[in-house]
Amino acid sequence: MPSTVKNYLSLVKFSHTIFAMPFAMTGFVMAVSWAGYSFSWALLLLVVLCMVFARSAAMAFNRWLDAEYDKKNPRTARREIPAGIISPSNALWFVIGNVILFMATTWFINLVCFFLSPVAMLVVLGYSYTKRFTALCHLVLGVGLSLAPIGAFLAVTGHFSLLPVLLSVMVLCWVSGFDIIYALQDEEFDRSQQLHSIPTWLGKAGGLRFSEGLHVVAAALAVTIGVMGQFSWLYWIGAGVFILMLFMQHRLVKPHDLSRVNIAFMTTNGIASVVYAVFAIADMLIFKQ
Repeated sequence: MPSTVKNYLSLVKFSHTIFAMPFAMTGFVMAVSWAGYSFSWALLLLVVLCMVFARSAAMAFNRWLDAEYDKKNPRTARREIPAGIISPSNALWFVIGNVILFMATTWFINLVCFFLSPVAMLVVLGYSYTKRFTALCHLVLGVGLSLAPIGAFLAVTGHFSLLPVLLSVMVLCWVSGFDIIYALQDEEFDRSQQLHSIPTWLGKAGGLRFSEGLHVVAAALAVTIGVMGQFSWLYWIGAGVFILMLFMQHRLVKPHDLSRVNIAFMTTNGIASVVYAVFAIADMLIFKQ
């Protein structure tokens, strides 16, 4: 049993939860502290469960759908499905189970979240098909992860608001940008398999410039959120570190040198999401009460 759990955690790259979960918590606290709604531990647990179920369904579905490509790609051939550690049928049942659990959990949150849950599933599962027909697949992934803060805000309030929407757009640009950097590793393979990505469309140098543009927008949105939300100095520390980590990614990765892609992808983005969320949440809890 422990090894089975470990295999499924590896299948869904549970460690990558560090990218979206901090922003979901930021959206939740934004609803409670900034917008003035009541705090509930039960609701917070439901939001966390929704995050876990949605992300697990999305990652497992991606692995299931791409298993044949992963088997051909030396970088991904040791993943659980192509390596025979988890069977395709078991992976698909895992996806179905997580989709059902996600939608069932939203029922206990509010009707807005429940009725929007099929749309959320369509986005996070549909992403896996997009690289078969569009180079803008990275933006679809960004949309999927951007649902975390606005979804958490909706869970508390039941309605949309400009500030959490801006936070979601910031996440969209941030995620899309770093996914392009990650995709640089597979440019040649994707082109050989007629798969689409920004690097296969624009090349490594062009892909990095596209990523830089998205990260400039993300940085501008971090500043805009700070100004519009009238945040204090704690927020600006988090936003400063977030922007610095965006800059660092593009210092680490060059078109002719991809040796530090994993550091740029995991380390800098992990720091960016956690530090931004911690300081934004602290600012709201201390100064917005």
